[in-house]
Amino acid sequence: MEHRRLGRTGRDVSVIGFGAWAIGGSWGSVDDGDSLRALHAAADAGVTLIDTADVYGDGRSERVIRQFLSERRGERFFVATKIGRRAPLDVREYTPEAFRGWIDRSRDNLGMATLDLVQLHCLPTQAYYMPELFAALDELVAEGALAHYGVSVEKVEEGLKALEFPNVATIQVVFNAFRQRPAERLLAEALRHDVGVLARVPLASGLLTGKLRRDTAFEAEDHRLYNRHGESFDVGETFAGVDYETGLGAVEELRPLVPDGATLAQLALRWILMHPGITTTIPGARTPDQARANAAAADLPALDDPTMETIGAVYDEHIRPLVHQRW
Repeated sequence: MEHRRLGRTGRDVSVIGFGAWAIGGSWGSVDDGDSLRALHAAADAGVTLIDTADVYGDGRSERVIRQFLSERRGERFFVATKIGRRAPLDVREYTPEAFRGWIDRSRDNLGMATLDLVQLHCLPTQAYYMPELFAALDELVAEGALAHYGVSVEKVEEGLKALEFPNVATIQVVFNAFRQRPAERLLAEALRHDVGVLARVPLASGLLTGKLRRDTAFEAEDHRLYNRHGESFDVGETFAGVDYETGLGAVEELRPLVPDGATLAQLALRWILMHPGITTTIPGARTPDQARANAAAADLPALDDPTMETIGAVYDEHIRPLVHQRW
């Protein structure tokens, strides 16, 4: 497993991480035993970074990770969590006292005295124009409640604004073959500022696995059913904001690019890792097989120029008009 330095944290992390949204819920029913086995399979395959949030299953994801960490004592993992979505999306809610309460809850859920990384969780754009929010995080770093902090953003512009704060160590953003705008400027600017980048929604909520069909049935609690039009949170988090039918059609044009012995999902993950400025990508997994398959994407050889050009052409023709200027 390749490792890259996660910006100002100074920590080397695996280029394939473990996205722990699915093991908290919002992707259909999930069994904690299966989730633990998936985490162990990822770790056995060399994954060292785990990304979660305090609202994934109302803390369920963090608590499963705590159990996993207790079962892997003596090994070093990097756990990133997020805060800010336990309150309404109103900047008046983001007080130092609220930050402290949310962070203390995550410390308890994860069983960590000092959190490795806390990310502001897709706050309103106005938050990135409020230095006092970042000053509050600086205070919590000074107290030892967290080691580093970063941001998880919806829009490229929010990420660029966050780079102005000197202690922002990481940016998390939706980046995949169906959401390519961060490659135009944000990745290069993050690299220039020594800020690590976590690419989330790397498989466009499953579209880029090639396993979804027009008649795929999603459970009632799966956001791919209930958030297709942004009913519960930003629509860009579901299928990367791409219309489902359009995405399925674009996937068919990508299938011929898959190398022998690989999967479309692995091709999609390897595409992300081709971009300078990307530190890691965080696909989710609910089973050991999924976790091992995700990790194996790091073993694929570099994609050649014709493959990269074709992926770009499919994006330009089918996807760009839907998403490019929205986020």
